[in-house]
Amino acid sequence: MELVGVRIELPTNVPILLLREGSGSRYLPIWIGPNEATAIALALQGVEPQRPMTHDLLSLVVTALDAQVLRVDVTELVGGTFFANLVMQRDGVEVVVSARPSDAIALAARTDAPIFADRSLLDEAGVEIEEDGQEEEIERFREFLEDVTPEDFESGTPPGVG
Repeated sequence: MELVGVRIELPTNVPILLLREGSGSRYLPIWIGPNEATAIALALQGVEPQRPMTHDLLSLVVTALDAQVLRVDVTELVGGTFFANLVMQRDGVEVVVSARPSDAIALAARTDAPIFADRSLLDEAGVEIEEDGQEEEIERFREFLEDVTPEDFESGTPPGVG
C-alpha cells in the first residue's frame, strides 16, 4: 500500500488516513484521531519537532533496542474498527505487536517501513476511484498535505475552509 496522506472529511471534520493499493486503483480510507493525523502529516512533511512526539519517541526506542520496523499489516475491519500488526525484528527474531493502524502507520512513516493490507480487507472496505478522477484526487491530497499544519487539526477546520 502507498501512504497517500491524511485529509479532513467534510462536513464532520474527521481526519482520514488514505492508503492506495500499490498494484491497483483501490484506496483504503481509515478514519483516525486528530493527534495521529497530525503525527502522520508531520512525518510526511519531514518536520522534526524540537522534542520527540509520541511516535518519534517510539521510533527512537525501537532504534535504541537495536530493532527494526519491518512492516505494518492492516489486517481486518471489525464493527467499523480497523486492526493492524506492527511487525518488527530484533536479533533475527520477528516480533508482532497488535496496534491501531494510525499508530503503526505513523511509525512506518518515520521508519520508511512498507505498509500492507490483506486483499480481503481491500475487497471489503476498499474504494475504487475511476481512472479519470484518480490523478485529480491524488493532486488534491498532495495539495492538502503541502498546506496542512498541526494547528489545522487542533481547530477542527481544514485549510481553506471557513
